[in-house]
Amino acid sequence: MDRYTDYSKRLDELRALLEKKDGTNLSKLLRRTNPVDIEEFISTLSAEDALLVFRLLKKDDAIEVFAELEQEDKEKIKTGLNDVEYSHLLDELDFDDMIDTLEEMPASVVQKILRNTDPEKRKKVNQYLKFPEDSAASLMTPEFVELKIGMTVKEALDTIKRIGHDKVTVYTCYVTDETKKLLGYVSLRNIVTNDMDTKISTLLYEDVITVNTSDDQEEVAHTFQKYGFTALPVIDKEKRLVGIITVDDIMWIIEQEATEDFQIMAATTPEEEEYSKMSAWDLAKNRIPWLMFLMISSAFTSTILRSYEAVIQSIIALNMFIPMLTDSGGNAGSQASTLVIRAMATKDVDLSDWAKVVWKECRVGLISGFFLALVGFLKCMFFDKVGLEISLIVAVTLLFVVVTAKIVGALLPMGAMKLGLDPAIMASPLITTIVDSLGLIVYFNIAQMFIAAAPL
Repeated sequence: MDRYTDYSKRLDELRALLEKKDGTNLSKLLRRTNPVDIEEFISTLSAEDALLVFRLLKKDDAIEVFAELEQEDKEKIKTGLNDVEYSHLLDELDFDDMIDTLEEMPASVVQKILRNTDPEKRKKVNQYLKFPEDSAASLMTPEFVELKIGMTVKEALDTIKRIGHDKVTVYTCYVTDETKKLLGYVSLRNIVTNDMDTKISTLLYEDVITVNTSDDQEEVAHTFQKYGFTALPVIDKEKRLVGIITVDDIMWIIEQEATEDFQIMAATTPEEEEYSKMSAWDLAKNRIPWLMFLMISSAFTSTILRSYEAVIQSIIALNMFIPMLTDSGGNAGSQASTLVIRAMATKDVDLSDWAKVVWKECRVGLISGFFLALVGFLKCMFFDKVGLEISLIVAVTLLFVVVTAKIVGALLPMGAMKLGLDPAIMASPLITTIVDSLGLIVYFNIAQMFIAAAPL
């Protein structure tokens, strides 16, 4: 039985027990169910049933499930709890999960809940809530193991035993001085495999990669991808260690950023909610502005066609090949822009490489354009039978359009980044519109030159 079938069967069993109100057997089955699957199960339930299932969970499972729930599903649980109960539930969460939950709540509700929290934690929560939403600081947690540079291995182990159960990770321990300035880190493996009187300073790995509290989440995600870390220390302007970011949090950011870029490249405003949870109106209002802009931009095509009406009337056959030329240009431009956007996202290229990128895409365009022009020429000559002159016009235009599309597709995303915009906005639909206009202008100008040189 595959994983999906097993999961579906488990959900059916849970639903059946819930419908029969068989709390005893439902509780037993929940104990044998993965918390991630329980989270998905709760998301399908009404507020009343969700609360019932949640109360049947073991404490540890309840905390893990609650941390994974979407905000609207957390609200289902909250409606059945008083402020004190909800505050205690939040206290049990990892600090970063608690901050994520509070960030989605109105300020008045947050303050009401925090009244039941001890003053020190309340102060720390308020400090974290003030960090910009897309900054590294908004992802970090203070639940890490901090060792002092003067400690011995014995003192370090005592510290880990005393505080380790409250930390999100103990495998990497961060070493600071008296002012909390980060000096480096030491692995738990090195600590437990050395003599008790060994100084931590002799085990210290000083070449530590860090991020700043003000760094953008996307930059943090790139650092994780580049170095393959499971945790990354966050420092402030004075190089003091203030928190760590764990890989489970950054995986969500990577997915979010990739989704946002995909939505922009598809010519739609990025959507915060999942597709299945959005209404038709919400989806439409995010797409209409882009569709309107692209429709107006496309009006240039009809303007160009009117400008060259005399050429079109003198050579009616030219109309036959407009779709082929515009489609070839759009496809070539989309290829270039997608690869360049990807290269910039992974830091394979940056703005200083623009000349190299343009030169490479120009060569790619010449090679691709030559083969397309050759095939296009043969098609026009032997399949469409439109004659040598029109076949040459189409072939030359194809070569120019493909080269131009490759250059435009490479330059526009880099230009957007230079202006501080998201490169993804210069993706397929916009590039296609620009290349279509340029291609038609070139097409009819080449036709005019051929007419002037040798009337058809």
